[in-house]
Amino acid sequence: MSHSSYGREWAAAQGALENLLEDEHPTMQLDPQKDRLQVFQTLATFYLRYLKIFHALEEVYDQIVHPQKRRVVRQVLEGVMGRLVELKNEMVELEYSEFHYFDDILQDFKMIPEDLEVPIPHYFVRERMRALKERQKMLSHILAKGGQQEHKTQVTVQSMSLERAVHLLQVSERARQGRLRAHFMKKIWQEEQRRQQGDSSSSSMLNPDQAATCIQKVWRGYRDRKRVNKERLEEMIFLGMIPAQKPTPSLAQQHAQQVVSSRHVVQEEYEAEYQRALVSIKESVWSVDGPDIKETLQEQIRQWFIECRDATGKFPDFPNAEDGGSASIFAQKTPEQVAADLAAKEEREKKKSKAEKDKTGNDRKEKKGKMKGKKGKGETEEEEKGWKMTPSNFLPTVVEGTKMYKEVWGGRDEKQNFLQYFDVQLVREEKRLEVEEEVRVQVDELMRQELKNLKLVVDREKGKKKKKVKKSSKKKKKKGRKTGKKKKTKKEKDLTADRTIESLYEELVLEGFIIRPMNVKLSDYIGAYSYLGTSLRQADVEPMPSLSDVRQLIALYGILPLGSQCVHERGPLIRALLLTGPAGVGKKMLVHALCTETGANLFDLSPATTAGKYPGKSGLQYLLHMVFKVARQLQPSIIWIGDAEKTFYKKVPKLEKEIEPKRLKKHLPKFLKSIKPEDRVLVVGTTHRPFDADIKPFCKVYKKIILIPRPDYASRFTLWKEMLQARGAQLGPKLDLSSLAKVTDGYTQGHILQAIQNVLSSFRLDQQTKRPLTAVEFIPPLARQDPVYKEQEETFKAWYSRTPLGKKRTQATKASEEADKKNGKKKGGKLQKKGREEKSKKRKKKN
Repeated sequence: MSHSSYGREWAAAQGALENLLEDEHPTMQLDPQKDRLQVFQTLATFYLRYLKIFHALEEVYDQIVHPQKRRVVRQVLEGVMGRLVELKNEMVELEYSEFHYFDDILQDFKMIPEDLEVPIPHYFVRERMRALKERQKMLSHILAKGGQQEHKTQVTVQSMSLERAVHLLQVSERARQGRLRAHFMKKIWQEEQRRQQGDSSSSSMLNPDQAATCIQKVWRGYRDRKRVNKERLEEMIFLGMIPAQKPTPSLAQQHAQQVVSSRHVVQEEYEAEYQRALVSIKESVWSVDGPDIKETLQEQIRQWFIECRDATGKFPDFPNAEDGGSASIFAQKTPEQVAADLAAKEEREKKKSKAEKDKTGNDRKEKKGKMKGKKGKGETEEEEKGWKMTPSNFLPTVVEGTKMYKEVWGGRDEKQNFLQYFDVQLVREEKRLEVEEEVRVQVDELMRQELKNLKLVVDREKGKKKKKVKKSSKKKKKKGRKTGKKKKTKKEKDLTADRTIESLYEELVLEGFIIRPMNVKLSDYIGAYSYLGTSLRQADVEPMPSLSDVRQLIALYGILPLGSQCVHERGPLIRALLLTGPAGVGKKMLVHALCTETGANLFDLSPATTAGKYPGKSGLQYLLHMVFKVARQLQPSIIWIGDAEKTFYKKVPKLEKEIEPKRLKKHLPKFLKSIKPEDRVLVVGTTHRPFDADIKPFCKVYKKIILIPRPDYASRFTLWKEMLQARGAQLGPKLDLSSLAKVTDGYTQGHILQAIQNVLSSFRLDQQTKRPLTAVEFIPPLARQDPVYKEQEETFKAWYSRTPLGKKRTQATKASEEADKKNGKKKGGKLQKKGREEKSKKRKKKN
């Protein structure tokens, strides 16, 4: 694609965003709404529209070359990301569920399930590639230092008796001699068969015509069978009964990939030129326009002195630097207004001390009156309860970005700027404003001194009294600040103040608390979309989420906040995240995908790694202090706690008492509270037995819980297809993937992967041309593994229903059922379906 095509895509995304803002602004001012279904429909439509704009803006930012345009796109993109996270949080609080289904809305907007995937911006990792490479080098260097000791400890030597060793050698040697003898006898037998065939062929010679017809029959049969098999295979692929092989990329696709990578190189070159131009243009503005700006400011301030003296009879007081200095003088005000404002400020400062004393007594009286009023108005507040859109922290940034696009880039003709260089005139205007602010500070100091001299000469005034008052106020403020600082130092003690971050990092790596994450992307977590979610919920049946829904939650709760500082600071703060589900569903893989997509450090605080290290309370506190300090300094960071239920055991098993799995139980909540919005640190726990933990403290730490289910039929089908192709298997007509997906109901991704690894050895892959793969070969390794039974799945559902969000969900369903009974509605009632149909018709008319 060309520069103009990305410009058109940007313009289309901005137009869609403006329409969305116009539709969303009235909802912020509506009265509380009681119809939950209608509220969810509005939130879901906004969510899908923002997601569509997010896809377009991410592609534009990744490929556009103009450095000034990229800054505007980046601002709007981060605002859209944050708004997505906010809308997701609104839907969770409304529905009391982490998973939501948009089947009917997708049909109305003519979207496909792939459009629901949350895109991951490429700049999360690409703009930090150098720092990440240096960190990997440092990590590999540290691991190379202590690698010999780790290797020695990992090696396990099994002792064997002399008789057992001799017996094994004899057995292997006899087997080798037997194989050689069998091979030799086979060759002798083949030679005898050839001799016999030669004698019989020489005695009986065929007629040439008979020989020709025989050859023709064989050839025509072979040709027709080959043609029929090819046509049958094409028909089955067309019907979707057999998966097609992945085609090799064409020349056009390869060229497009090269253009994409070349654009990234051009972006870096243009950015470097732009940064150099910022410095050079600012220096030129200082040298050329600086003296003129200084003279004009001095003349304006002197004229203000004269006008104020003519209006009031004396020279005014110069505004302080805290009030804006001379900038506050020329804020579209007359000299009389400015003098009045300054006099009013002085009077306010004098009255502050008296007003503060009176306020303390009045506040107590007002609080008592409010408490009485609340008790009397309890019934009216219950009637006015309902949903109302919470104010957004990201809409102002989105609105500001759209305004900038309209004013600067919307109607600009860039036909002459074919190579998309930066605009020098815009840079000059920005730097002129910066230079004007810097010059104004210098001019203010000079004009303050000049005003003092004028007052001494003309008015003969000395401001000693005012200086004394200012000094006393400053002293009071300083005292208050000192007391606040003392309290902070008492709470936060730096246990490693005498050590550098590099030394702490090295110690954590050598002790095994910092590990190298696997290079796994979120798209490698294979799973299909479920099309039955909305219909099941209409029938009052809570569906199990699909693996596609799990991917979306990982992107919204983990990747976007960790990748963007703006989203993490302003969006809903998530300090800890729990991934739970049966063994083998890919919990650890998702943790490594979080690190890969954001370039985050991976800290391991599992009970197995902390066992025997840093003993005692002081040692554990020192360890946690080190981990959280390094995690903040080298953010983004992920602190992974495997087998998270062990830290909150109801009763510790006898075999695990030596490990002390509950060491982190008391200290972990305290350190979690210390994570601030500006710290991109996320604690991720993984567990396949959450019901072994004490649920109250467990849920206080992990407030966001994602229950990962076993894969459904569609996910299993794609799993078999993708995993087999990734390991070099040829998917022919004899390999019935549909039957394999049906047979493996209850098996997880780990079970399927293990079965594939057992079957697809190097020897078996070489034999595929002669002996194609069949579905029967994968049954024996699957039969040796235990699947996830329905009873185990029900235990996970029952445990999740006892979590805070699960309790709210059950209470809401009971309340809705009671309301339906009162109103005479049936379960999954016809009135709700009619309402949904009417809303979908309205949406289609709008579209």
